[in-house]
Amino acid sequence: MLSPISSTSLVLPGIRHGFFTREGGVSEGLYAGLNCGLGSKDETERVLDNRARVAQHLGGATSEVLTVYQVHSGTAVRAHGPFSRDALPKADAVVTTVPGLVIGVLTADCTPVLFADPQAKVVAAAHAGWRGAVGGIIEATVEEMVKAGARRDRIRTAIGPTISQAAYEVGPEFEAEVLALDAANRDFFMVPSKDAKAHFDLPGFVARRLGQQGLAAVDRVSPCTYANESLFFSFRRTTHRSEPDYGRQISAIVVT
Repeated sequence: MLSPISSTSLVLPGIRHGFFTREGGVSEGLYAGLNCGLGSKDETERVLDNRARVAQHLGGATSEVLTVYQVHSGTAVRAHGPFSRDALPKADAVVTTVPGLVIGVLTADCTPVLFADPQAKVVAAAHAGWRGAVGGIIEATVEEMVKAGARRDRIRTAIGPTISQAAYEVGPEFEAEVLALDAANRDFFMVPSKDAKAHFDLPGFVARRLGQQGLAAVDRVSPCTYANESLFFSFRRTTHRSEPDYGRQISAIVVT
């Protein structure tokens, strides 16, 4: 049974959403549960079945969730209908006004963000890894929503499950690159003990970027993907264990 996490910010008339966990689904082994990542080495049929379950849960018009080819960019695209699976646009956010078209993003530690203007019936899903976050994916998503008819002061957002600062250790090169962009980014680095590496607060960084956009609401429903293995896939956890691959959870939204 699917058990998505929801945000009170996005419980809106004419909008359905969910930050889906790995609970439910048909995948097995490393991918056990609701693996929605077609880029994983899981059996394609199982992944498509999982995605169909998500679409059905949200009342989609088709048995698929529309996603993009995520590249850790600052690019958002508009969807007027389904994309060909063989020609997905390279982007990290998707915006739509089409009723019944379920859109989503895949994550396994990066930060998913869902957006909605309930009056204009414009929704969006964004994948904010650290590089996309500093590269402007939040701003690009809001701009694309405005082009589609949304208004900034009506847009409501929620940040979903992502890696926590406690689990996100980074090297000095990472820290130097982020601080070179803006010295104020130091707020998002913490050194937990003497001689330890810094830890980066990715969801906090994303929340600040959202807060600078003049939006109606910014909610955080962000349990740690690294720390909660029964609920979430985690790229970093897989890396630390030297496992060969990992699944991806999906965060999705639709105009009904």
